[in-house]
Amino acid sequence: MTDIRFGARAAFLCADPGAKVLAVQDLAQRQANLPIDPQIRFDSATSPGRPTKPELVSPRDVPRRSPYTPDGHAALIHSIAHIEFNAINLALDAVWRFADMPDAYYLDWLHVAQEEAKHFQLLSDHLAGLGHAYGDFPAHDGLWTMAENTRHDVTARMALVPRTLEARGLDATPIIQTKLRKVGSPAALEAVAILDVILREEVGHVAIGNHWYHWLCERKGLDSHLFYAQASSQYGGPSLKPPFNLEARKRAGFSQQELDALPTAPL
Repeated sequence: MTDIRFGARAAFLCADPGAKVLAVQDLAQRQANLPIDPQIRFDSATSPGRPTKPELVSPRDVPRRSPYTPDGHAALIHSIAHIEFNAINLALDAVWRFADMPDAYYLDWLHVAQEEAKHFQLLSDHLAGLGHAYGDFPAHDGLWTMAENTRHDVTARMALVPRTLEARGLDATPIIQTKLRKVGSPAALEAVAILDVILREEVGHVAIGNHWYHWLCERKGLDSHLFYAQASSQYGGPSLKPPFNLEARKRAGFSQQELDALPTAPL
């Protein structure tokens, strides 16, 4: 390995989840001794390495299960692990796919990949304690679909993945934790603690997305609010619906103007 972006692409192409986690950890440990060439341009059609399971289905075809049952608890953890697995690939993709960015951009997203790999491993270990493994339940591919849609536009990627889809995780995690606390079993409370770690670090990931989104808008002379609306319409950004974790969003770098513009629940 001679370059961080080559290393990120190699980790991205690993199909085995365990090998991908190890590749990310190794790259992060060696980053200080590796150069970064922002001029390299790779094949933009490249897809991430993935295992043969889980089976990928439409979001509406993912079975709904109660977290109050053992299988339901495992399915819930599996769904979050799937998000984190995709998040590893998204962070690595941000490193290798987009050329002509500052070194700090590539190092930021490598740091995100390292933390996403940690999250995935925590959830995988929890699943193992429940008698399951990643791949045991069907999953959907919504997060990666947006990555495909924005693969030619780094500004749209920053707008619609970390600032939109990943920011939704800031909103959803406390709701999931509340449900798990109601379950109250040792496994459920262990999951709550894991989600505490994930939520704390995901705030930082969204903040990185916010930083680079506004940096790109400034560099290109774009109005960040207008471009966001245009990109969301062009690339199929989801409609945002309450409730929102306003405190976490503020810590992640959303302005008060952006928070005030979020839709409110109907009276």
